[in-house]
Amino acid sequence: MEQFVALAVPVVLGFLLIRILAKPMKLIFKLLINTGFGFVSLFILNMLCDYTGVLFEINFVTSAIVGILGLPGILLLLIFKLYL
Repeated sequence: MEQFVALAVPVVLGFLLIRILAKPMKLIFKLLINTGFGFVSLFILNMLCDYTGVLFEINFVTSAIVGILGLPGILLLLIFKLYL
């Protein structure tokens, strides 16, 4: 019985540790995926800059803004570009 407890306690603690760390990792992974989509969106918009006349900087911050906010993020960057 003592051997079972000695084996079960580390297994349970390891499982709890994995469960605790899994939530933040999901959030970080989702943020990176959205940032990647933001990067692609800004890249496509920059390819169309001959027609629109607006060229956005592509870096992690602008990509994250567009990735998280979507179309409102693009509009926010456009407002910053025009007024600042």
